[in-house]
Amino acid sequence: MKKKSDFLLWHNEKYKINIRNVDDIYFKEKEVWFCRVGLNVGYEEDGKGKNFLRPVLVVKKIGKNIFIGVPLTTSDKHKDNKYYYEFEYIEDVKSYAILSQLKCFDSKRLDYKSGEIKLEDFLKIKEKLKEFFL
Repeated sequence: MKKKSDFLLWHNEKYKINIRNVDDIYFKEKEVWFCRVGLNVGYEEDGKGKNFLRPVLVVKKIGKNIFIGVPLTTSDKHKDNKYYYEFEYIEDVKSYAILSQLKCFDSKRLDYKSGEIKLEDFLKIKEKLKEFFL
């Protein structure tokens, strides 16, 4: 159960995110960024730590400051689930794209770039997203 105090912490962090100047943040498709995802409702994927961070794959760049992204997890409990896609972007570390959590993000939420996935995996994720949402 999420605590009321955690939501208050997230609210304060969200205020700081909103007033950030991000003119110097450049992102592109296939990149994985640690993103200030926040503390969300119910089963929506949350960020972790004091900045509520979670790795997010940039799936589609919509403009200079906005993109469609998919949160990632390293939890292997999602193996063989059609709503997850398993891949590696860091050597010897399995990651899972949480396809059901596809979301629009503002670049103000971006904290730092973690890496980039292989083109083959990126194309498979995009195909699975098309199957999932169509």
